[in-house]
Amino acid sequence: MTGYGIAHRETDRYSATVEIKSLNSKTLDLSLRLPRFLQDRELEIRNLVTKSLVRGKVNLNFDFTRPMAARTTSMVSRPALLAAFHELKAVAHDLGIHASEETLLAALRLPGVILTASEMQAEPEEEVAWEELLPLVHEALEHLNQFRQNEGQALTTEIISYVDRIRILLADIDRHDPTRIENVRQRLQTHLSELTKHEQFNAVRFEQEILHYIEKLDIAEEKVRLISHLHYFTETVYLPEPSGKKLAFIAQEMGREINTIGSKANDSTVQHLVVDMKEELEKVKEQINNIL
Repeated sequence: MTGYGIAHRETDRYSATVEIKSLNSKTLDLSLRLPRFLQDRELEIRNLVTKSLVRGKVNLNFDFTRPMAARTTSMVSRPALLAAFHELKAVAHDLGIHASEETLLAALRLPGVILTASEMQAEPEEEVAWEELLPLVHEALEHLNQFRQNEGQALTTEIISYVDRIRILLADIDRHDPTRIENVRQRLQTHLSELTKHEQFNAVRFEQEILHYIEKLDIAEEKVRLISHLHYFTETVYLPEPSGKKLAFIAQEMGREINTIGSKANDSTVQHLVVDMKEELEKVKEQINNIL
């Protein structure tokens, strides 16, 4: 879910930049920083980002400035200056004072005649329509999603390598299983020879316990289910739609089977292989957090 997208437009009237950053998050956590004249567009922008990005801790910064030339050419409000000058000229006439250049300078000092930069940008929406700026948001979102897609391709390769490693370890367990069973059989035969010599030996009860013990040692079903989960995980990771939650669930089921194999194996070699499988599975789970 990590991503970055930026879009910029420079004209003789304004400079506009939309920058979007995204980090991992289970839900969409969106933070907007908009110029004042776009505050009424916040809901529209939120809906647009939510539909496009789905999840992630997202920061969107919309920067809007006007070039210095555009700010300085209109610093003087001609209508306000003319109105102020004529008003002062009329007052001077009533007082019998001759209007001069000082009258013009006095008019320039009156409020509203010379506009500050903030006053000039107070209502830029009159000059720049939202429809002209909206494509910048779309462009930044497209760049961010392309960033995510590129990262996702690399991430997919990495995750599949971990899954393949689990598959190899499972094959090692499968190859070692006959040896494990033989070791268990030998141990049982040794114990059996000792127990049958005991005066209170109950053959029926012993047979029931042996069957129960052997059933608990059988890991065939767990191996079949685990290999099935591995295949399903590989298929799901290549799906075009968001599948992060499904992958997390499959990984959870994989962990369940691995734990059961470890608890039933009663064999040091298998236990070591199970530890390695758990390590690879943890790597898978860590990277799943980066997938939508």
